[in-house]
Amino acid sequence: MRGLDETDRTILDLLLSDGRRPFSDIADAVDLSGPAVSDRIDRLREMGVIQRFTIDVDRSILDAGTPVQIRISPDPTAMETVASDLADVSAVDHRYRTADGDLIVVAYLQEIDAWAFLDAHTDRSVIDGVEVSVLTDVDSTVALDDATLDISCVECSNSVTSEGERRRIDGRVYHFCCPNCEAAFVERYDRLQEGV
Repeated sequence: MRGLDETDRTILDLLLSDGRRPFSDIADAVDLSGPAVSDRIDRLREMGVIQRFTIDVDRSILDAGTPVQIRISPDPTAMETVASDLADVSAVDHRYRTADGDLIVVAYLQEIDAWAFLDAHTDRSVIDGVEVSVLTDVDSTVALDDATLDISCVECSNSVTSEGERRRIDGRVYHFCCPNCEAAFVERYDRLQEGV
């Protein structure tokens, strides 16, 4: 499997700026044919680099509430529960877990009352502390300048290099660091399928 090259990065940058950009426009920008661009985008999707095509809504134009950052310090045993509880809340724009065990949530609230928000969506008793900051500007960019692929083998979790293997099984793509891992995974997968 080959890694990301400059053309892949340019294609990704162009799609990040406009996910509906016609492949013919991208082809002109990277000096490839439309079908070649389509093939590259298909490969990036299969590798999981591109997960979906979506829209970016400017919530500042909508009456979606006030943007706030809420730093939540949950009991360590409750992190998964709190993160899961907030995952599908429409007011939540982003969730980040920190190395020191906190959960940072960017949300748009009609009332700037973090405790009321948390009471409505999770168990307050497992939260040790909360810090709230009102955001004056929300902007995010994805920098791909020196990005490289960092795919892990599904069998052994080692990094998959350019010598790695990729295999589609039952409609899903799996990545392997070597033929031995691929063979071991496929053998176990087949055994499990026979048992179903």
